Amino acid sequence: MKKSVIYPGSFDPLTNGHVNIIERAARCFDEVIIGVAKNSSKNSILTPDERVYIFKKLFKNKKKIIIDQFEGLLAEYVNKKKIYTILRGMRTVQDFEYELQMATSNNKLNKKIETIFMVADGNYSHISSSLIKDIIRLGGDASNFIPKIVEKELRKKLLKKG
Repeated sequence: MKKSVIYPGSFDPLTNGHVNIIERAARCFDEVIIGVAKNSSKNSILTPDERVYIFKKLFKNKKKIIIDQFEGLLAEYVNKKKIYTILRGMRTVQDFEYELQMATSNNKLNKKIETIFMVADGNYSHISSSLIKDIIRLGGDASNFIPKIVEKELRKKLLKKG
């Protein structure tokens, strides 16, 4: 039986920390489904389609990594996919508090759901989307924090005149 996991998130932007979690998960599972969430309540920089495009470019040669997008409750998406293991990455104690709340809620919505936490590699635990956006807005080099394709797309959006 194939072991699959869903790694959901907004990924706005995708960071080297996310990439690290995905690559490590691909060593543990037969299939890693990246669920790019469409979240209308968040003020996103990149559209869901742009984020999916970036993922597909980055992981085009990785057969174990499947890129998808979803809208609505994660518990419903998981049900639709019939994959009941969710992967969440954690950087800080604050992440743990939030993720524990989400994992408990998802399990209350669907008893089949199990959430697995993967702790961020120490090289990436300080990276946050707001930090990356600030670096780019202020003209800095974010290449240590995000893949080159992500930096290119963010620069187009964040440094647009007008």
